[in-house]
Amino acid sequence: MRQIILDTETTGLEPAAGHRIIEIGCIELLDRKLTSNRFHVYLNPDREVDAGAVEVHGLSTKFLADKPRFNDVARDFLGFIEGAELVIHNAPFDVGFLNHELKLADSGFKTVADYCEVLDTLVMARRKHPGQRNNLDALCKRYGIDNKHRSLHGALLDAEILAEVYLAMTGGQTSLMLELEDAAPGLVDPGTLQKTLAEVSSRPRLRVIYCSDEETQAHEHRLDEINKASGGKCLWKSIA
Repeated sequence: MRQIILDTETTGLEPAAGHRIIEIGCIELLDRKLTSNRFHVYLNPDREVDAGAVEVHGLSTKFLADKPRFNDVARDFLGFIEGAELVIHNAPFDVGFLNHELKLADSGFKTVADYCEVLDTLVMARRKHPGQRNNLDALCKRYGIDNKHRSLHGALLDAEILAEVYLAMTGGQTSLMLELEDAAPGLVDPGTLQKTLAEVSSRPRLRVIYCSDEETQAHEHRLDEINKASGGKCLWKSIA
């Protein structure tokens, strides 16, 4: 399974108001493991960056003046994401801007949905944690992910943080375990290994909840019903 964790930075909040993408950051997960494959560009939006946006991401109009335009990188970008599942936090925002840029490029490009599936981690977080704050900073705090280096937003940095949040939120490994997976066999740094093992061993033991006698009886009754309906082919009865 190939997934692309994606984030963008923009000149403002609304593509309908003429705002543009100024940074795209993507990182790749293969079978839930982080790879070294990246796609990262800064873009010249051919317009001023709103002052409020600069306060968020620090990307000024002057800094972007000599950068390529979206049309210059569009084919490479689409080639990177095509066939993958895009994992985005608040996907309508980023996908809306990307579709706007693809339309402006006027090169026969289709919409993002024509190239890949999209998974919105904000929707996922709201289902898992209803009534709570579910922005990226709040999720980092909830899942114990260090984001102290995130003084300003940045597309590639936020994509890397989102990858950790997504893996934690869906029961995957943390960044420490990713480092071990990426290391060649026999070449894992002993210090890193010791630190990882110490973290694992320090975690509280999982609580085991046993079923009651009534629940056991109800379960056995249900298995008997399944066994009867299937002509004696209930797998759980044969294992027992």
